[in-house]
Amino acid sequence: MVTSVQPKRLTMQVADVAPEMTTIRSLDWDRDRFDIEFGLQNGTTYNSHIIRGDKVALVDTSHEKFRQLYLDTLTGQIDPKRIDYIIISHTEPDHSGLVGDVLELAPQATVVGAKVAIAFLENLIHRPFQRQVVKNGDVLDLGQGHELTFINAPNLHWPDTIFTYDPKTAILFTCDAFGLHYCSDDLYDEDLKAISPDFRFYYDCLMAPNARSVLSAMKRMDALDAPIQTIATGHGPLLRHNVEELTGRYRRWSQAKSQAETLVAVFYISDYGYSDRISQAIARGITKTGVAVEMMDMRGADTHEVQELVSRANGVAIGMPPSSGDRAKQAQATLGTILAAVHSKQTIGLFESYGGDDDPIDPLMSRFQELDVTPAFAPIRLKDTPTEATYQLCEETGTDFGQLLSQKDRLKQLKALDGDLQKALGRISSGLYIITAKQGDISSAMVASWVSQASFEPLGFTISVAKDRAIESLMQVGDPFVLNVLEEGRHLPLMKHFLKRFPPGADRFAGVRTRLAQNGVPILADALAYLECQVATRMEMSDHWLVYCTVQDGRVSNPDGITAVHHRKVGTYY
Repeated sequence: MVTSVQPKRLTMQVADVAPEMTTIRSLDWDRDRFDIEFGLQNGTTYNSHIIRGDKVALVDTSHEKFRQLYLDTLTGQIDPKRIDYIIISHTEPDHSGLVGDVLELAPQATVVGAKVAIAFLENLIHRPFQRQVVKNGDVLDLGQGHELTFINAPNLHWPDTIFTYDPKTAILFTCDAFGLHYCSDDLYDEDLKAISPDFRFYYDCLMAPNARSVLSAMKRMDALDAPIQTIATGHGPLLRHNVEELTGRYRRWSQAKSQAETLVAVFYISDYGYSDRISQAIARGITKTGVAVEMMDMRGADTHEVQELVSRANGVAIGMPPSSGDRAKQAQATLGTILAAVHSKQTIGLFESYGGDDDPIDPLMSRFQELDVTPAFAPIRLKDTPTEATYQLCEETGTDFGQLLSQKDRLKQLKALDGDLQKALGRISSGLYIITAKQGDISSAMVASWVSQASFEPLGFTISVAKDRAIESLMQVGDPFVLNVLEEGRHLPLMKHFLKRFPPGADRFAGVRTRLAQNGVPILADALAYLECQVATRMEMSDHWLVYCTVQDGRVSNPDGITAVHHRKVGTYY
């Protein structure tokens, strides 16, 4: 049975997924950004689940924007007085934001979660509640065959994440892991082609910086030695038709990222200020360069694990902790361990958390400089609430960090290549173009030469975009952009401007004449022609994305002008 209520925008969907198991989906149709860090093309959902045995368990709740809708739907499915357990997959507010409200209706319920999750909830729910701490392998018997097994899955993508497996229904509840921001009436993943771009984008944004943690969690999943017929995610459709395919993608992507020889350790505090979001943006920028990332919450971090991680890392990024309170004591202990473990061959970067009580950044930077550690980037100082532009700055900073660390390896690879092959490949000529893109407060541009028409109907062409380009984040499926065609004899000023290295967060259009296209993207006024486009599909190559785009509009400014052409001496680097 599947029923839907409320008009589109914020709606609820209730589905009987298995005998004695009901899913409540809060559908957020129009959400276009998720916590500002990255844009959404297809909205999102927040999924909550009811398991009925002799006892009843509620797995996760919903976002606070759905408070009344969710509570009305929940009470329409079950008398809250019958809820025995509230299982917290992790304490990020979009899943646990209504736990306090549910406890008001079900004060008898026991909150079940990882040790760290219970500690976080004490700061979120300012009232006593019954609790049960679970660890990897623990079992909670609801009766009638629902013997729930818990799997420890920290850093996916919060430090307190757990999975829950129900052997009777062969359902694995994973919250953020294996999810995607995709809102539709489809309960399951029947249309693999439709959801694949969002599935990958979600992985790149949230899971790629924790690739080693993904593999560790999947190893524990394998240890269940039990069938998984359905994955009940926290976002998007439930996975039932393509479980093997989609979990296989996670495994392959994570193995590739975790095998990188260069590693950056990113330390943050998940429940303080904007530390987790800023660190995630920096980490994503780093992973775009092929450098591996391991993230660790400074609150309650194990001393030996901190030492081991820092000893393996080529670089370290640290979010500033609070200067007072329990968090400060725990974080200062972790900082002391980091300071004792770093060495002069490493690079260090610091960023503020904007939590209202940040420890001063300069004294800590001075201590690292005394240890002869190389600064990775100028400290990121936040004076206002982070915006889209802030997160773009953080991602670009991470990309610069990753490029700095991987530069030596790239030079070695280039020197090892055959000279004749390089020269022969370089004889493939191409036109010169500048891609411009804009979303909200974020805009970017890049010089492109790997452009080729690909179809007549619809009108379409392909562009190859390096994975570590800043503009790549603005060229996801559905995103608008403009292809500006440069004119022979007038292209050098634009080339010189857009080929220079921009610092993170810099305005790439400063001093350049532009006007807005109908799709809201800047057009370069001095270009020979422009095409208004939209990304249709993306194909992953080893170090580039091959992006197929469709054309909506275009115009030539000089009918007699010809396209500037680029001839490279070698074909193995720009």
